[in-house]
Amino acid sequence: MSPQDDLVARTERFAVAVRGWARRLPRTLSNTQDVKQLIRSSGSVAANQIEADNALGEQDRLMRFRICRKEARESGLWLRLIDTGVDTALNSERASLDDEALQLVRIYSTIIIRLSKKV
Repeated sequence: MSPQDDLVARTERFAVAVRGWARRLPRTLSNTQDVKQLIRSSGSVAANQIEADNALGEQDRLMRFRICRKEARESGLWLRLIDTGVDTALNSERASLDDEALQLVRIYSTIIIRLSKKV
């Protein structure tokens, strides 16, 4: 499996994990709105990773990776804003998901730096 395939699988697992976590959250007005944003941004990381793998050229690939990084950052924001109440399991899982979002940001930053030197 190539590093690109690994990243496709990793971003998809992230999006799936976010959805599973979101289903167990307290139903509040703010959570409803924030979860919608989180679901969109986490799925967008995975979708744009797939698009980067099928890019029309190096400039397109670079742009897709920039979008992946932006959406991973945004996912981290929504994760931190969502209210988990006093549920320690939800808080622990949020910390893990937020860490994964940060790791994805770092991975994409490295990819962007390397690709920018070539383009």
